[in-house]
Amino acid sequence: MVSATEPRLYCVPTSPETDDGSERFAPPDGAPPGPWTKANAYRWCERMAATHYENFPVASKFLPAHLRPHIAAIYAFARSADDFADEPRFEGRRRQALDSWQQLLETCYHREVQHPVFLALRDTVRKHNIPIGPLKALLTAFRIDLTKHRYTTFSEVLHYCSHSANPVGQLVLFVHGHRDPALHRFSDEICSALQIANFLQDLSVDIPRGRVYLPEEDLMHFGVRHEDLLAQRATQEFRELMECAVARVRVMFHRGRPLIRRVSPGLSMELDATWRGGMAVLQRIEDRGFDTLDFRPTLERRDMAGIAVRSLFSFGRRLLRGEA
Repeated sequence: MVSATEPRLYCVPTSPETDDGSERFAPPDGAPPGPWTKANAYRWCERMAATHYENFPVASKFLPAHLRPHIAAIYAFARSADDFADEPRFEGRRRQALDSWQQLLETCYHREVQHPVFLALRDTVRKHNIPIGPLKALLTAFRIDLTKHRYTTFSEVLHYCSHSANPVGQLVLFVHGHRDPALHRFSDEICSALQIANFLQDLSVDIPRGRVYLPEEDLMHFGVRHEDLLAQRATQEFRELMECAVARVRVMFHRGRPLIRRVSPGLSMELDATWRGGMAVLQRIEDRGFDTLDFRPTLERRDMAGIAVRSLFSFGRRLLRGEA
């Protein structure tokens, strides 16, 4: 939180307050000043969720219609913060933008803020009694991204996932009314698995940018050199490392799978599709001989359609057995 003696670089009031008494800010993401209503704030968030590319569906048709705007509000908060950490237009002001975003987050837990993301987010967290912790954890992950580009141990990677991926699952569970700690533990396994699968998928993108999410302990154990990674040489040692990494992530997916059968029906189908999508990415990596140094394996539209059909079929069988 910025103290009263520090300059508020990206979150300064452009006027003391709006007509309704809420503060007006110059936001770091450049959102129009409004005035905003809850209805058009949610539409702003839903457009953001619909227009950004993602590996897996965001607020998909599997989810109950009345919950999709709330998932979109959470997504818009995280997507914007992710842009601060990664997009070229924020170069030189990334940390300030993230600090401003956190200030807006903390403010919206106390009063309305004239910003579409935070007006919608305030309504979401109030309706679903969502604690601020997971949202602040996401911002911590984006700050980590600014300075940490290599990981010594797999435990360090999991620690990063506990801030970058796991809070997303926790927030989704809160929106659906699931507060059981056991469900959150299963969710953490799936979310960490998704994050690490994405790391393995994105080696050809991340390594040239100086980001290596393969733990140093694994590189040393299998005898993989950084020079080979940078040169995109898929040595036998590298393939053996990747085979081990894929197997480890598959175990994590299976450790989290019980969640799918223990949540509400719409969320269950969404999670099933997401789980199958993550496993399909791992299979795509295996099909390439565990080499993703010069190519990013992706899922095509037909793959996603097949995953959706299998999820629906699986849910139908559970209905017939009385499990859903």
